[in-house]
Amino acid sequence: MQENRERKPRHFIFGYGSLINSISRSVTGETGIAVAVKISGFVRHWSRISTDFGMSSVVVLPDENGACNGVLVEVDEAEFASFDLRERGYQRVQVDSTKLSFYQAGFALTNDTQESVVWLYQARKINNPCEEFPVVFSYLDVILAGCLEYSEQFCEDFVQLTQGWQHAMLNDRQVPRYPRVQSSLDVEKLNPYIALKAPISNAEIIRPYL
Repeated sequence: MQENRERKPRHFIFGYGSLINSISRSVTGETGIAVAVKISGFVRHWSRISTDFGMSSVVVLPDENGACNGVLVEVDEAEFASFDLRERGYQRVQVDSTKLSFYQAGFALTNDTQESVVWLYQARKINNPCEEFPVVFSYLDVILAGCLEYSEQFCEDFVQLTQGWQHAMLNDRQVPRYPRVQSSLDVEKLNPYIALKAPISNAEIIRPYL
């Protein structure tokens, strides 16, 4: 059979924050498969990325000694405009697919007939969370619930592979700041992961959504 040289490449976004969560992704655009991965050469940090919602977000920056877990999400090129708008404040960059390793054994990103292109939304610098722009639970809960779609180990890896937990944190569940909040989440499943690193008391951690 003659090789089809006209096939378009498959595009993937490495999602390492709220894009891990399938419901949160669907709010922005249509996506294909999503698989759990780690990427080498990058480190995830808590950082102020904008002043829009009074909160900090997760960002990644290159670090040759670092690693970060997330999901590889297939996206049609037509959806990039929507995801670029969602991730405004970040820079979308292409990354080397050989830096990826898969939680699921036997998954192959590429084949002999179609190229795969991997993109990542990267920050330019770190702006540490502060009292005005803390790490907020309404955002963190969405991420952790997304992680648990894959495994408890994946969720724990998110916590351990993220820098900046010592900075300001706020349980905002009763007055959520994150615009894509999922207030119906079972927070009793999420609280133990938050407690691994949170610089606040357990009494503050367990406060639920109204």
